[in-house]
Amino acid sequence: MPGFVLPAVIGHRGAAAYAPENTLEGIREAARRGVRWVEFDAKLTADGVVVLMHDDTLDRTTDGRGPVARANYADLSGLDAGAWFGAKWRGARIPTLAAVLALLVELDMGANVEIKPCPARDRETADAVVGVIRDGWPKARPWPLLSSFSRDSLAAARDRGPDMPRGLLVWEDPPDWAAAAQRLGCVTVHWSEEHLTPGRAAEIRRSGYGLAAYTVNDQQRADGLRAWGVQCLFSDRPDAILPAI
Repeated sequence: MPGFVLPAVIGHRGAAAYAPENTLEGIREAARRGVRWVEFDAKLTADGVVVLMHDDTLDRTTDGRGPVARANYADLSGLDAGAWFGAKWRGARIPTLAAVLALLVELDMGANVEIKPCPARDRETADAVVGVIRDGWPKARPWPLLSSFSRDSLAAARDRGPDMPRGLLVWEDPPDWAAAAQRLGCVTVHWSEEHLTPGRAAEIRRSGYGLAAYTVNDQQRADGLRAWGVQCLFSDRPDAILPAI
């Protein structure tokens, strides 16, 4: 979108080194540490509620079990999403995207919403994410940035929310990244820091895309990436990266 500018630092899954990922508590912790933007993952429950969750299953980050796509929101709402991270976080819940948007407005924060579909729910998840944002985000504020590894999700986001900025997530080095970013109307490209090279960074910037790298928790590495032209760093420890920027 014309005029879209990436922030210098985005808290990864909230502030994932300090608080349970993809929770309201993690977002509040990021804000407490001075972060102005956060990234988080959005998935669909079986009954079509958009919630924050990275994995396809509940096992790693909650006391529940099984696939997210087979659970109704009523089944998820009482699960503990914090105790796995530490005793002080016991009682944290899986939040809905709608609740997260309300908190971001309250805290005056920006967001990168990663559309993280369960298998075979790419377009459905993107459609739902765009719908929740349209309903819950103040029209006077710039839209959140939508990103995904799923090109089907980005295509659906483009079709349903053409006015919302989009970012293409890249893991290794796909030869068709530029064609995909153009076709999907992306304004940013988010590259794995371990696979990014100076030459690729320069090419992305020459092509007119904002460039972000994930996940960067070391200040020396952050300095090196910025020297390559990386504009934005996703970090589990965003407060460790912020002081030098």
